[in-house]
Amino acid sequence: MKSTSDRPLRLGVAGLGRAFTIMLPTLSADARFALVAACDPRAEARDQFAHDFAGRVYTDVAALCADPDLDAIYIATPHQMHAEHVALAAAHGRAVLVEKPMAISLRECSLMIEACERAGVALVVGHSHSFDAPIAQARALIEGGLYGPVRMITALDFTDYMYRPRRPEEMDTAQGGGVLFSQAAHQVDIVRLLGGGQVLSVRAHCAAWDPARPTEGAYSALLRFADGAFASLTYSGYGHFDSDEFCGGIGEMGTPKDPATYGAARRRLTALGAAQSEAELKAQNNYGGLTGPGAKATAPAPGAVRLHQHFGPVIVSCEQADLRPLPGGVMIHADARQWMEALAPPVIPRIEVMDEFHAAVTGERAPVHDGRWARATLEVCLAMLQSAREQREIELDYQVAIDR
Repeated sequence: MKSTSDRPLRLGVAGLGRAFTIMLPTLSADARFALVAACDPRAEARDQFAHDFAGRVYTDVAALCADPDLDAIYIATPHQMHAEHVALAAAHGRAVLVEKPMAISLRECSLMIEACERAGVALVVGHSHSFDAPIAQARALIEGGLYGPVRMITALDFTDYMYRPRRPEEMDTAQGGGVLFSQAAHQVDIVRLLGGGQVLSVRAHCAAWDPARPTEGAYSALLRFADGAFASLTYSGYGHFDSDEFCGGIGEMGTPKDPATYGAARRRLTALGAAQSEAELKAQNNYGGLTGPGAKATAPAPGAVRLHQHFGPVIVSCEQADLRPLPGGVMIHADARQWMEALAPPVIPRIEVMDEFHAAVTGERAPVHDGRWARATLEVCLAMLQSAREQREIELDYQVAIDR
């Protein structure tokens, strides 16, 4: 489906939770899209959307997808619902932007791809941090060939992910809970994009160290690429060391972190009383909640620093240089000198996601982060779980190259 150039694409939103809350500054500031309808089970979120955007609101996704005045739907519902909701959107002829992870099984991914191809609609999967401008800049430097082929990639991230407020299913691996679905989807996407896409095999270890948070909270994995390169990935969400220290104190969202907030996630959970659940606390911090943003809370405070978003330190070892994507650009460590290839600060955060989606919907160019790409990323994440469980290397079947 192609849009006309004289009007914005009319976008419906399925799910006004955490993912939408984070994407709201992007969606509100991008004149190529108009937020016109939304669906969420929370009345307060629907009321907020109707107030902020004068938009139509629904209580179920099927009704949203049937809205005749939509060009596309952004699906930001829980992981385990993605397959059903993408199929609904495609059946009504809507282009689809669906949050990562694409789904929680490869079969679901394949059904989503088939549904969108059958309907002839675009499918883009994001946000993952492989969209981030410094990652794209590093990939462009690799493709330029000046520093030789990629030989090794090192990626790590240490966060407090496991102690942020969660709904019950987010602590259940079978329903897409834990860091392998929500966080490895970022890290795997990054190293696949930098390494060319085609992972041959995975060997991994995963860990669940806190009985009160009974799902995987940490992993280390070694990925072997088709051209002989390899990548090591390490992630911990247990809220101790903060690897943003390696990124100049800039947090994942591209803004400076206050060292005084160390341990805040654990303290917030500890302070929860019997009258409030984690799910309720999470809802309060999301769109329409007591402390969540409305459409007016999208711009940084005057004078605030905003750099590019990131997902922890990444080092790409090429034959003639190491490339290090950072919130301000890419640091190049060559044979005789090192320097920064700086990037201008972003005007709109995560605009790269909407650039790719808009180009896909209008037919300008095919997306990188399409269904097959995202299925290949999920295949790696699932292989990490399988490898840890079976204590062996897992070979892969659904990988695709970035330049396909």
